[in-house]
Amino acid sequence: MTFKELEPKVIEILSQDTVSRDEKLKGLCQLLSDNISYYDWVGFYFANHDTQTLHLGPYVGAETDHTVIPFGKGICGQVALSNENFVVPDVSAQDNYIACSFTVKSEIVVPLFVNGKNIGQIDIDSHVPDPFTEADERFLEFVNQEIAKLF
Repeated sequence: MTFKELEPKVIEILSQDTVSRDEKLKGLCQLLSDNISYYDWVGFYFANHDTQTLHLGPYVGAETDHTVIPFGKGICGQVALSNENFVVPDVSAQDNYIACSFTVKSEIVVPLFVNGKNIGQIDIDSHVPDPFTEADERFLEFVNQEIAKLF
């Protein structure tokens, strides 16, 4: 399924009135994981600006020990500070990478803004080296713009 074909499905999931925000986010993770072959782990981290930490939210994929990540640590922690997308074609080439699994070869993290403030991010790991393109970035920015409406 193409990104354009997924966009209305994203909106459909996020506009459900009868489920919680976390259930919507989990459903969105499942949608992306099921329909994009190289999205092997899809999840959200949310910022606690008081403690300067990210906290794991809804996700789909292998279990992770990384439930709390300090700002600045790993790819997610760097995005919490930079407020910019971070595409990692080869995680083994990153000095400040937190390994979740030896099967992860690449990662993309896109910040989630609400009223101009970075409140978290969508994080996607892939078992494929260098699969992420600018199209992934634009699509995930769209996803996060839609999610921001929930806050």
